[in-house]
Amino acid sequence: MIPLQSLRKASAAFTRLCQCKDIVRACSSDSGGGKKSKFVVDEDPPERRSFKILRDEFRGYMKPKSSEVQEPLFPKEVDILVVGGGIMGSSIAYWLKQRAPESFTLGVLERDLTYARSSTVLSIGGIRQQFSLPENVQLSMFSAEFLRNVKQNLSVLDFDPPDIQFQPHGYLFLASEKGADQMVKNAEMQEELGAKIELLRPDELRKQFPWINTDGIALASHGLENEGWFDPYALLTALRRKSVSLGARYLNAELVDFEFQSIDAQRGPGISYEPVNHAVVRTPDGVIRRITFAILVVAAGPHSGEVAKLLRIGTGQGLLEVPLPVEPRKRYVYVVQCPDGPGLNFPLVVTPDGVYCRREGLGGHYVCGKSPAPDEEPDVGDLDVDYSFFDKAIWPTLAHRIPAFKSLKVKSAWAGFYDYNTLDQNGCVGRHPCYNNVFFATGFSGHGIQMAPGVGRAIMELIIDGKFVSIDLKRFGLERFIHQEPIKEANIV
Repeated sequence: MIPLQSLRKASAAFTRLCQCKDIVRACSSDSGGGKKSKFVVDEDPPERRSFKILRDEFRGYMKPKSSEVQEPLFPKEVDILVVGGGIMGSSIAYWLKQRAPESFTLGVLERDLTYARSSTVLSIGGIRQQFSLPENVQLSMFSAEFLRNVKQNLSVLDFDPPDIQFQPHGYLFLASEKGADQMVKNAEMQEELGAKIELLRPDELRKQFPWINTDGIALASHGLENEGWFDPYALLTALRRKSVSLGARYLNAELVDFEFQSIDAQRGPGISYEPVNHAVVRTPDGVIRRITFAILVVAAGPHSGEVAKLLRIGTGQGLLEVPLPVEPRKRYVYVVQCPDGPGLNFPLVVTPDGVYCRREGLGGHYVCGKSPAPDEEPDVGDLDVDYSFFDKAIWPTLAHRIPAFKSLKVKSAWAGFYDYNTLDQNGCVGRHPCYNNVFFATGFSGHGIQMAPGVGRAIMELIIDGKFVSIDLKRFGLERFIHQEPIKEANIV
């Protein structure tokens, strides 16, 4: 884009120039026949030459390129192809281009650039350090630091600094007698890693949060720093804009298939190795295109399992026999109104049976939800909302635990998808054991948005440094699926 200041200077120069006369110089030269000829030389002053350059650049910027020179919708090849342009894929693109902006080409494949059905946009945007696994605590702590400095990290010239509307009001986990011991162990580990957590007995809980009913509550865990919620769409927009400014390219198309090479190599007796370096995609207008890549990163959220199948993961031989255990799980979010409900002193509350609720502004509105029981998982063929689930599974708990909510009214609701890891509800981060050039970042089962900055950095380190450097995420590798060795996270909301 041509700076406005330069255009103004050129315009002023042109105005002055219009007041001047053309310079005509009569020159004589001896021709071969001894005759003299005259010719006119248009000597442009520097101001006019500068204006012409700026004028031509401006016209080129404002006028669409002709069909002959228009850049194709998709490149024929990229060095790195990221499948999925949500917050995880955009974080990966940002970290890779931020580390080495000129070293490689990078494309981000996203089938819906409106993000109307994106899990990122449909999330409630929570962030917490209260997890049972050290890796999750470390990832979330780094993300909190990244978000605190989001204006410094993600600002782009000529755009307003990003504002993700972070609300630092913490999480408040409630535990019954059954879960109290685990809560104590979790808090000790979290504090060892630098998290600021306080444990509250029922009398302390009532004193600090008088609106809560502590019947059946043995202990509570309250996050004091780096916890709360933010606008996930604002963060996605900022990550994407910054990535593009650094050279990433977003490609609007749907992944259709991969093409494999046949080479003379064996993975085992009777098992051939067929590497993958070509993606087949379909554009919104139905055109099929082929993209060659050197490295592939799958960050397709709830659709990552489908992408894995296209890579023959789960349908092949040897290491490809084991599927990626990631599938979409539909989750409902309800917006309720309760004028007499808790005010500013209301963290994101999580009850022992998994109901969560947080404030939405200061007008008596709240958002709430709950993950259904395994035998009650809703159909994922659409994003329709089941309002009876609120009446049956959420409202009784809210009304009991927060008595003011007995008079609440449901105002609206929406549904979104978790990228649910059926093995252990933890992320899949790393290279696939069968493919040297295929990486995964998916399966966080509802807490991927808050960990996207840390996971994006981790994938960047694996690709560029060949190993995890900042946070050791080897336990999140895909080898655990082959060996069926789950690492369980207790605090899934």
